[in-house]
Amino acid sequence: MFSSQLWAQHATVKGIITTDLNEVGVKAKVLNTGNKESVEADSLGNYEIQVPSNKRVTLKIILPGYESEFVKVQLKDNEVSEQVVILKSLFDELDGVNFADQTSREEAGTIRMSMKNYQVDPSPVGGVEGRLKVLLGDKNEMTSQYRVRGGNYDENLVYVNDFEIFRPFLIRSGQQEGLSFINADLTEGVTFSVGGFQARYGDKLSSALDITYKRPRQFAGSAMLSLLGAQMHLEGASKNRKLTYLFGARQKSNQYFLRSQPVKGQYNPSFTDIQALISYKFNRSWEWEVLANYARNRFRMQPESSTEAFGYFNNVYSLQTNYNGNEIDQFDTRFVGTSLTFRPTGRTRLKLLASFYQTVEEENYDINGLYDLFAVESDIGKSSFGENKQALGSGEIHDYARNRLNANVFNLAHKGHTTADRHFILWGAEMMLFNIDDRLLEWQRRDSAGFSQPYSDNAIYMNRSVSAYNTLNYRKLSAYLQDNIVLDDSNRMTLNIGSRITYTSFNKELIVSPRAQLSYAPGNRKIVFRLATGVYAQPAFYREMRDMEGVLHTDLKSQKSYQTSAGFDWNFTAWDEKPFKLTAELYYKELWDLVPYEYDNVRIRYLANNDAKGYAYGGEVRLFGNLVKDAESWVSLGLMKTENRIFNRATSEWSSFVPRPTDQRVSVGMYFSDYLPRNKNFKAFVNMMYSTGLPFWPPNTNWSSDYQLRVPDYKRVDIGFAALLVDGNKKGEYNFGLLNRFESVWLSLEVFNLLNIRNVLSYEWIQDFSSNRVYGVPDRLTARLINLKLAVRF
Repeated sequence: MFSSQLWAQHATVKGIITTDLNEVGVKAKVLNTGNKESVEADSLGNYEIQVPSNKRVTLKIILPGYESEFVKVQLKDNEVSEQVVILKSLFDELDGVNFADQTSREEAGTIRMSMKNYQVDPSPVGGVEGRLKVLLGDKNEMTSQYRVRGGNYDENLVYVNDFEIFRPFLIRSGQQEGLSFINADLTEGVTFSVGGFQARYGDKLSSALDITYKRPRQFAGSAMLSLLGAQMHLEGASKNRKLTYLFGARQKSNQYFLRSQPVKGQYNPSFTDIQALISYKFNRSWEWEVLANYARNRFRMQPESSTEAFGYFNNVYSLQTNYNGNEIDQFDTRFVGTSLTFRPTGRTRLKLLASFYQTVEEENYDINGLYDLFAVESDIGKSSFGENKQALGSGEIHDYARNRLNANVFNLAHKGHTTADRHFILWGAEMMLFNIDDRLLEWQRRDSAGFSQPYSDNAIYMNRSVSAYNTLNYRKLSAYLQDNIVLDDSNRMTLNIGSRITYTSFNKELIVSPRAQLSYAPGNRKIVFRLATGVYAQPAFYREMRDMEGVLHTDLKSQKSYQTSAGFDWNFTAWDEKPFKLTAELYYKELWDLVPYEYDNVRIRYLANNDAKGYAYGGEVRLFGNLVKDAESWVSLGLMKTENRIFNRATSEWSSFVPRPTDQRVSVGMYFSDYLPRNKNFKAFVNMMYSTGLPFWPPNTNWSSDYQLRVPDYKRVDIGFAALLVDGNKKGEYNFGLLNRFESVWLSLEVFNLLNIRNVLSYEWIQDFSSNRVYGVPDRLTARLINLKLAVRF
């Protein structure tokens, strides 16, 4: 009887389990290491376990892909202790897709990635965006920007540790573009949503990229040196791990890269970035964090000449141009953000954030190009084959700009979440203040055969001339509320429902965006079915408000879309029990109040009106797997169609449907890795991309379907060979003592654009002597390039 009463005496430990990537609802196992009893956390991350009282008990929290955590308690009879457990990710995953991460599998269109060993990726872009662009089949290796499901570059959200990140305004070409804000050396986790994302993410139409930086536990670092630049990072923590720090510095120069451009001359680009993250944990409840970044981007170019051959078969042409002048650009950005996190209980987290972003940009060019257009002999039987046989035109194109832009963005936000029974509730509110000063002065003068275009007997007219001074100050207020609800006792069905509300002061527009997602995981949860639907709106930013004449339109309404998607996520094994993951999704977008635009290289020029409506639909299939043990590979296929109609204010009629500028019908991305059978330290990596051409129109055709053309299909193969010179698993075995301190040393040889396919980005239009015929001269992307890279981790 007495022993029975002793056995009945117990205490309770309960709480919530999350991860250092701010994920919730992780279904971890809680094990009593003494009596081996265990429980599993529910789909909201809640757990409760009874333990013997009046004795020291150690609980082990286990989740595949994460470091196990230990909780030690000694409780009195019937005492209840709440313990918050934060698991550190190990990324036990397949090329960035975490098989253990049930939470992201239940979110429509969501991909979890790791940046493990990203240094050996054969990518001219590199980093997080380098992997995303191959996954999405994006077709410009000169920029880190990307398009998602028919959207443009301005329709993508980017967050780093809950801070929204912006990019410079004036950049018009990939060769001017500096480093992305995201530093892959500092990155712990990447969550990428390609559409149908939850209400907690902000006000854009296409995608949300959510980056979580590392939480260091000990001193470590890395360094990388290549022909394209250099970078390093340091990380560490205090002995009690209350203070942690990350520091990264990067230097990039496209000078070597730009040698393969058709325009020959003197290039002097220099892009520098310094970034730091410091956090301090006062106790279990309070934590402070500060993130700071400074980027200094300089681009100087003095073009000299170019020769471009184009055409097909018996219609081959050559454009020869000699240049005078130069271009000098500078883009300086600064960012500082700080946050204070409070956990009043194990089930609730409250976070206050404040940030400031500033960009100071100058674009200066004065370049005069004198060109001659020739027909080329294409008869292979003639001795003059390949030589110029007839002069078709000559002229001059003079481009001039003195553009200045200063922008400041202040942000104050609150975000929180709590759990209650079967509910995981998230909420947030945000105020953003925008201050923009813009001076726009640019013109283009064209001459053909000695006559200015457009021609006049009385005056010399510019082909294009813009002069404007704009100042814009406004506020954007937003808030969201969403609830993740477990609908059944077996935790197989989850409903996410929520809404955003946004107000912009410049046009006094109030937007409500309801969104919902439903997931169902039958059987052993190897497959998850997902549905998502919602309304998405993108309030006009400065880019959209400024038309091609530099005039601001502050009455511009937000662009809107209704989106729905359905798909599945399946984890399975094949070929000797190797792990694979197959995801597939169909989607449809109804679009209205669209702002028509056109591309000028990577810059988007808007018409600054809401005169378009359209749609986008398609499907995506991705297969991830280890074709060879411990060597990740994947393939991605996307099919998509997007069109719009544009309202003609002169005739009060809608045009017929025409492709949008981002109508990329087919995209394929493939990544393969392998190693020598007898030595895994020698590896090969291959990126392959294919996508159908984007639409374009000759000048003054007003997007008419009668004149619509397409850029040639994009085809590219990048390959890399890497040798692991120092392996951290063999510490102590190297004769040279310094080598025993390294975790890894990789030496890589990369060949970009292996097949030397000169893909076309856009066209320059040239007129001949007499017939007023215009010729589209291709603006080509990079040729084959070899890069050598050394990456060290310690």
